[in-house]
Amino acid sequence: MTMTTFRDLIPTKLAAGIWNCLVKYKSIPNFPQKETCELLILDRSIDQIAPVIHEWTYDAMCHDLLNMEGNKYVHEVPSKIGGPPEKKEVLLEEHDPIWLELRHAHIADASERLHEKMTTFISKNKAAQLQHGSRDGGEISTRELQKMVQALPQYSEQIDKLSLHVEIAGKINRIIREQGLRELGQLEQDLAFGDAGMKDVIKFLSTNEVASRENKLRLLMILAAIYPEKFEGEKGLNLMKLARLPLEDMTAVNNMALLAPPSEAKKSSGSAFSLKFDMHKKKHATRKDRSGGQETWQLSRFYPIIEELVEKLGKGELSKDDYPCMNDPSPTSHGTSHTASVHEAPVAHSMRSRRTPTWARPRGSDDGYSSDSVLRHASSDFKKFGKRIFVFIVGGATRSELRVCHKLTGKLNREVILGSTSLDDPPQFITKMKLLTAHELSLDDLQI
Repeated sequence: MTMTTFRDLIPTKLAAGIWNCLVKYKSIPNFPQKETCELLILDRSIDQIAPVIHEWTYDAMCHDLLNMEGNKYVHEVPSKIGGPPEKKEVLLEEHDPIWLELRHAHIADASERLHEKMTTFISKNKAAQLQHGSRDGGEISTRELQKMVQALPQYSEQIDKLSLHVEIAGKINRIIREQGLRELGQLEQDLAFGDAGMKDVIKFLSTNEVASRENKLRLLMILAAIYPEKFEGEKGLNLMKLARLPLEDMTAVNNMALLAPPSEAKKSSGSAFSLKFDMHKKKHATRKDRSGGQETWQLSRFYPIIEELVEKLGKGELSKDDYPCMNDPSPTSHGTSHTASVHEAPVAHSMRSRRTPTWARPRGSDDGYSSDSVLRHASSDFKKFGKRIFVFIVGGATRSELRVCHKLTGKLNREVILGSTSLDDPPQFITKMKLLTAHELSLDDLQI
């Protein structure tokens, strides 16, 4: 048996196990005889880029760039007795209305909206205006706004949260500048969309002096996921030397190359979707460009594979050849199914193409499209929603995939629920890839 065979068997065997359980449950009195939802089971190899690429939403950047423990963030607040700043732990969770509003916004959008909120508060507060000296004193910096708000006598819990997020966004933007993440992020996305190739990576590694060890490693992991054949033999070792990365990091890169779908490497010769580096300007994506040439924010075009898969599933257009179905629902006139289905998919062979970044929304007090927002504003009668769609990813899910499921809840008018063996930020996924080892398996080892 090959590694590919075992990777394919994991979601297949899990789907079969779930279906067998459902068949048994149908003998229970009053248990629904027709399935009430759809379940799509995927393996992490369906999209290896999503766990390591830099995501530019506020939520993703907080967990990626800040040393947070889960949802806990530690920051300094001015002492009430005039002493040194005090450390305070806060949780970035749904009870925080500002977090709820901004977490899925692009970091640039989040920063602008925070600055506007602070400016609005200052403009309505005479004490703040007097402290500033004059309303016509010119542009107020975000840091000045924060200090002015903290000095106000009516410094409340609400303003405390606003000041907290201004601090966090400021710290993230500083890290972006110091680590040159905009240039790196552009290269990462150009690789994913087929607009950059080997020579661009070599140029970046040769000329960029501010890129951290982790960021260079993530770049090579993305490269290995798209072009695994370029890491065979001495090729990979030479790239690691160019990046000045230690041998221990090579394990993570090699494992990305090994887990990449074999068919992608085969496409590199003689295919209409060529992956050859000397043809990297030629699109090798299998998806239609739906962006219309418009992008709300720079670096916002990336989207995880499951966004396309769930949309197709919702329309009843998911390929049964690539995503076999355990039962065979009959389609309705709307393209959905009378009886929902249990899908499993070992490998997706799609690459990315340009797409409208619909999640970078105009400013507002609510994102309006995440599942919690949709459900909060909807009628308590949940029957208005279609059958639920459950997505389960074996091997860990990402925050971008969680965001996509929230967004599609509103778009499809069906609650989309994501499940996984874990929710991984990039550092956690990299650690897993370093610890992954190859060993002999048998079919009996896959106990589900």
